[in-house]
Amino acid sequence: MIYGYARVSTATQGRDGNSLEEQVAALNAYGCQEIIQEAFTGKTMERPAFQSLLARLSAGDTLVITKLDRFARTAIEGVQTVRNLFERGIRVHILNMGLIENTLTGNLILTVMLAFAEYEHGMIVERTQTGKSVARLNPAFKDGRPKKFSAQQITLALDLLSAGKSYGQVCKMTGISKSTLLRAKREGWQNE
Repeated sequence: MIYGYARVSTATQGRDGNSLEEQVAALNAYGCQEIIQEAFTGKTMERPAFQSLLARLSAGDTLVITKLDRFARTAIEGVQTVRNLFERGIRVHILNMGLIENTLTGNLILTVMLAFAEYEHGMIVERTQTGKSVARLNPAFKDGRPKKFSAQQITLALDLLSAGKSYGQVCKMTGISKSTLLRAKREGWQNE
């Protein structure tokens, strides 16, 4: 049987041909009979759907993945996984590389490509950290997601609560969730 595997790090990832839809389309075009999909970070080996798929594969099956970085994050992890699959009689086809052969040359190419994938990921992390370090030099920089509601909106909502309105009423009137209001109250919200 031919199994396809598609993974994104987040449910909204969609750049450089890595969206789930693009991966699934490529796997369908290849002729995969079953495609396993998941949105789970590649930083860890704990990808439940991928681990379940690996356990289901048996001799004669083919595992198809669109790109190497969907398969493994580190060279060691990738080589160990592929060797384990080869030992079980399972073929591995990475669409942007081709069929990985269980030969000395095939293992060399795989190892080199996995090393490049690991290097590329490391460079992305390094550039991101450098960018954040530079941004933190700006006094106006705030790490994380921007605030959804202004200080005035939170203050108004808390004033409505103090005036006897229920959480449900205040949430409907302001669009601010009960959990946000509770957190603001717990933190002793003060108008900044």
